[in-house]
Amino acid sequence: MPVSDAILVKKSQEGDYTSFEELVKRYEEKVYNLAYRIMGNKEDASDVIQETFLQAFRKLGGFKGKAKFSTWLYRITVNTCLMKKRKQKKMQIVSLDLPILTKKEDEIKRELGDDWSKSPLATLENEEVKKTLSKAIESLPEDYRMVLLLRGLNGLSNEETAKVLNISIPAVKSRLHRARLFLRDRLSEYFKEYGTKA
Repeated sequence: MPVSDAILVKKSQEGDYTSFEELVKRYEEKVYNLAYRIMGNKEDASDVIQETFLQAFRKLGGFKGKAKFSTWLYRITVNTCLMKKRKQKKMQIVSLDLPILTKKEDEIKRELGDDWSKSPLATLENEEVKKTLSKAIESLPEDYRMVLLLRGLNGLSNEETAKVLNISIPAVKSRLHRARLFLRDRLSEYFKEYGTKA
């Protein structure tokens, strides 16, 4: 049976570097995927993952365990991404055709809502649909986009997302709902337009 995060954190706080290495191995893929989706490219995501674990190592002594370690780590990841974006002063495209290693595809479809995807056109694997979806996600206000990425695509619960973003659970639900409606509207517009051209 694997050692719990709480035990690994406690040992890491006591100076056991191998326990911290185990935490890194356990979460590096998830942190990378989250950073990749927020930043939109491999180079920035690699920078973010390094900075995230460096900060986690430095701040681990102050971690009190009030939230799960993973929630605390995702919060550092999101903050690191936002700081990097502010420095760059430009927005990157967040694409849904990036590999998702933390959730099954059908769960993602359920999170986004699949009423729009019942159209036969939605099942087509074409680049135009992916580009439309990417543009729709990119054009979401940052508050909504972050909730969608954490809750809808990275698999965090409402409670965990609220802790990561330091907002209330009702705010998470509201932002996620609005983000989904926005995406459905954008995709419905696309399918109507596409349907009239066909």
